[in-house]
Amino acid sequence: MDPKAVYLSKPWLKYYPSGVAPEVVIPEVSVPALFDEMAARYSRQTALIFYGKKIRYAELKDLSDRFAAALADLGVAKGDKVALYLLNCPQYVIAYLGALKAGATITPISPVYTSKEVKHQIEDSEAKTIICEDILYENVEVADVRLNNVILTHVGDYLPPLKRLFGKSALGKAYSGMQVPSPEYIERSGIRLFKNLVKDYPPQPPSIAIDPKADVAALPYTGGTTGLPKAAVLTHYNLVALQTQTAAFWPIFEEGKEVVVAFLPFFHIYGQVVVMLNGLVQGATLVLFTTPDIDEILSAMERYRVSGFYGVPTLFEYLKEYEKTERVDWQRLKLIACGADTLHESTIEAWERRTRSKILEGYGMTETTAVSHSTPFDRPKSGSFGVPLPGVTAAIVDWQGTEFRPVNEVGELVLHGPNIMQGYWKRPQETAEALIEIEGKKWLRTGDLVRMDEEGYFHFFDRKKDLIKYKGYSVFARHVEEVLYKHPQVKAAGVVGVPDPKVGQLIKAYVVLQSESRGKVSEEEIIAFCRQNLAHYKVPKIVEFRGELPKTDVGKISRRELREEAEES
Repeated sequence: MDPKAVYLSKPWLKYYPSGVAPEVVIPEVSVPALFDEMAARYSRQTALIFYGKKIRYAELKDLSDRFAAALADLGVAKGDKVALYLLNCPQYVIAYLGALKAGATITPISPVYTSKEVKHQIEDSEAKTIICEDILYENVEVADVRLNNVILTHVGDYLPPLKRLFGKSALGKAYSGMQVPSPEYIERSGIRLFKNLVKDYPPQPPSIAIDPKADVAALPYTGGTTGLPKAAVLTHYNLVALQTQTAAFWPIFEEGKEVVVAFLPFFHIYGQVVVMLNGLVQGATLVLFTTPDIDEILSAMERYRVSGFYGVPTLFEYLKEYEKTERVDWQRLKLIACGADTLHESTIEAWERRTRSKILEGYGMTETTAVSHSTPFDRPKSGSFGVPLPGVTAAIVDWQGTEFRPVNEVGELVLHGPNIMQGYWKRPQETAEALIEIEGKKWLRTGDLVRMDEEGYFHFFDRKKDLIKYKGYSVFARHVEEVLYKHPQVKAAGVVGVPDPKVGQLIKAYVVLQSESRGKVSEEEIIAFCRQNLAHYKVPKIVEFRGELPKTDVGKISRRELREEAEES
């Protein structure tokens, strides 16, 4: 069969879980309308648990309505951009929903950003209002950006009294050196306090007509593989589509009955959409964590009978060795999911031995509203990140062109579906490169090198930018890393290509050894191990030991930073 016809026939559909339809009807409603419907249905149910403090759905609706009314009175109108520079806390959820109810567009800022990065995102997104954690305000002040409204909040405002001291000390450690503005400064500068706004305004949000397909709900910024980060334009329809698709693909979740632990950062598309929004529009209870304290999370999982756990590879890598992991009955959970990066086989095997449970991988990007593929819960396949969600068409094309590649051949993953972004904010050239037309249909070029097997399951190889060219050979950095992770003394590894005029790129491995092995294992031993397990052209020529490796905001190893370091040296 013609390769294109194979992909369009969607061979993966025959392996969908029983009762999952190949297509879904996306309701044309706004995100806040979807939430309000759920809040009315489960008004007395707990929506958020924040270190013991419980907020019911009815109260969350009331608070978001009040905040929407406050924003409208402060001059925030439909289409205005509102920046959220917050840690995970109830205020994040209230502000997110409230801003959308006011007709605004959300742009979430990473709490670990420097003032320079904060300045870029505020100015690029054209945000004129910011809701900011008080301990982060110094970065906004130093950024010296023009804002109409600055609204400050403190993480302790929604903590139980006995936990407020804990919150202050925990954040003090995490953000040492950051100064909280004084009450006098706040009053003098015209800064408003979040807690006063939700207390002083009535729960009467403005009446805003939202066109789900046209109106932009969020401008989340990507990590910036080259140059400065850029925002994906996501409409209300994109966000609602993803909720509908994931709910259809996971019929094991019961509306109004699930409990999900929410420690993944809400500024990131994974935590924001998969955890926060998915939970809220399914009537789930979210157990919020400001910082990923493993002991607290594990205790809460048993205390609240958590049914859904979402993590990243570095977390599972840590948990598989952590002595307290067995406190949780992992087999009881309905879903243990991993995203944001690829799990190494050694991690999967060790996890299953330790917990007798399976981690189900998924795949997605900011540009796909967080998810495009997920592993069928009743038919996982080792080494695969699963199959496309209902309504998504996926295909593999030549990574330098648009010719469809045959089954089992590696090429670039392209995607079509209702959850695909509208484009990059104010980046027409990048949009034209990412959203291409093939025979009248719009596809997203993901930049990821992938293959599809005969059953329609997809397998990740590498990012296009991480492909290493050595003497004409193509080397996938991930393949080399997989071998390194199998070495019993290797704790973490990152592999990059270093420019070399003779061979194109030299393969360099950055390695973190287990603590007891540091100083005892040599670079030559690592290279010898690779020679035993890799083709000659895939063996690293340079090995550098490190105490730790740079990570992105969600904890995956940053090859971009390693590559920049290698090129500089």
